[in-house]
Amino acid sequence: MKVTPAKVVLVALAAGGLGLLAGLMVTGGGPIWGTDTGQRLLNDALTASAPPLPDGGRVARRGEPLPALHLATLDGGRVHLPHDFSGRPLLVNVWASWCPPCIEEMPELDRFAREQGTEGVQVLGLALDEPDAVRAFLERVPVRYPLAIDAPGPADAGVRLGNPRGMLPYSVLVSADGRLLKQKIGPFEPGEIDRWAGP
Repeated sequence: MKVTPAKVVLVALAAGGLGLLAGLMVTGGGPIWGTDTGQRLLNDALTASAPPLPDGGRVARRGEPLPALHLATLDGGRVHLPHDFSGRPLLVNVWASWCPPCIEEMPELDRFAREQGTEGVQVLGLALDEPDAVRAFLERVPVRYPLAIDAPGPADAGVRLGNPRGMLPYSVLVSADGRLLKQKIGPFEPGEIDRWAGP
């Protein structure tokens, strides 16, 4: 096949378009990717291309009950999802202390959690990190909502919650009866969380 300048330009345009589309998908920008529909399309694409879990476990899917997760807390306790949070909606935010967008949204999550009181949406932070790194981080940026921790890996709790590629931050909204309602890849902008997790 003869390579002509026109073919080179066409290939460059196609590659640039694919790169732009991938960038919009990852960053959440653009007219569709920042919407719930865009987030659902992105998550469905990521889930469909993900390898099966090494232990044969199940990955959460929208509309279905969460798989049972048993997670450690920083004080040595355990939390059980979704059982320990049943009866009220739950927002789970998956983060890490080394993730700048995760850190940026934490004050917004803390504000939202405080405003919910004892009747609104519950918030649980799920750190995919080392316990000592999380403790050191919380000394600088304290939050008042509960936290759980898991070791990052191919079958960590974030993967089981529907994020098989491990993009952070990642949030899910769980119904009062334990079904996955919404997923979001990327940080919440100021005020966005109220609309996203609201009724």
